[in-house]
Amino acid sequence: MTAPDIHQTIAALWRIESPRLIAGLARIVRDVGVAEDLAQDALVSALEQWPKSGVPDRPGAWLMAAARNRAIDHARRRAMSERKHEEIGREADTRELSGPDYDTALDDDIGDDMLRLIFTACHPALSDESRTALTLRLLGGLTTDEIARAFLVPEATVAQRIVRAKRTLAEKKVPYEVPRGTELGSRLASVLEVIYLIFNEGYTATAGDDWLRPALCEDALRLGRVLAGLMPDEPEVHGLVALMEIQASRSQARTGPSGEPIRLLEQDRARWDGLLIRRGLDALERAERLRDVRGRYTLQAAIAACHARARTPDETDWERIVSLYTELARLMPSPVVELNRAVAIGMASGPAAGLEAVDAIVSEGDLGDYHLLPAVRGDLLEKLGRLEEARAEFERSASLTRNERERSLLLARARACAGRTP
Repeated sequence: MTAPDIHQTIAALWRIESPRLIAGLARIVRDVGVAEDLAQDALVSALEQWPKSGVPDRPGAWLMAAARNRAIDHARRRAMSERKHEEIGREADTRELSGPDYDTALDDDIGDDMLRLIFTACHPALSDESRTALTLRLLGGLTTDEIARAFLVPEATVAQRIVRAKRTLAEKKVPYEVPRGTELGSRLASVLEVIYLIFNEGYTATAGDDWLRPALCEDALRLGRVLAGLMPDEPEVHGLVALMEIQASRSQARTGPSGEPIRLLEQDRARWDGLLIRRGLDALERAERLRDVRGRYTLQAAIAACHARARTPDETDWERIVSLYTELARLMPSPVVELNRAVAIGMASGPAAGLEAVDAIVSEGDLGDYHLLPAVRGDLLEKLGRLEEARAEFERSASLTRNERERSLLLARARACAGRTP
């Protein structure tokens, strides 16, 4: 294997192994920032040694052993600076590795360690941007450059967010643990929110030249699946996984040959991924079985399932979708949920009924700068034959979106309306 091949192998292994390394190290040093630094040291060692010696048979074990020994050295230095010589001996006796055995290196505690890392990276003390950046760095294995490119912000901005997040966790002495009791529910909500935010940014990019960012969807799905394995009795975890699996099943059909967006009802459903749909429906069934009252992610997954089960757009159960959005609006009142409900009403009861529901939202004034509000209104006006009004709405929507692919689609729809205006 050539040196470039080995470097590629190391990069791929790092993406897989780094969350486990950092999680296990954080349990030892009780500091996420230090744990990441130690894991990075092990990566540097691999980059230096493996091109000469070859990739070991158990690379994850090698990385963990190297990082763990550095953690021991770190503990020794810290203890020495505090003049705790007796602790040095105890730490060395209890923490020294006998060899690069992966199971021993992880102390059979990887599940607990990963949970701790997830809950720490998504701690509510951090801003949304910091939680997202730290989660992708620690659990997604992404570099600051990769995160910056995904969210179209300067690399320095991402680096600052990560540094600030680590500093906040250290200053607030956030415990490296899974919360218990009533705190678990609120903290779990934060974790799910971060994972879903990452997925949504990949599924429909808020800005830039690309409509989709598949790598972000894949990272969010992987995080969701890991969390579902670690917390098998939490229904909303399975609800979120179900939602992401079903949404991701449409990815291949959501863009045309040149990357242009294709709307849901115009997609070739033969290109939807049947395996992801089945996985999503299984996760949805599990979420509904675990709890009678559906949560926000389970309800959204149930809506996505209505589309997934319909072989053609005409077979879609729009009445059920309206009912599900009504249930979701009761659970989490939101003008965006009401807008989605209005779309479903327009499909179930006709564009006039949908427009009436949308205009009720417009009168409230809550979504004044939300680009999808005029887009939905334009679609309904176009169906009603009010083409000049529809053109104006599509143009307004195009002026509000920051995604170039979406802007092109909206302007094309505006031109189509203008071309058909008497």
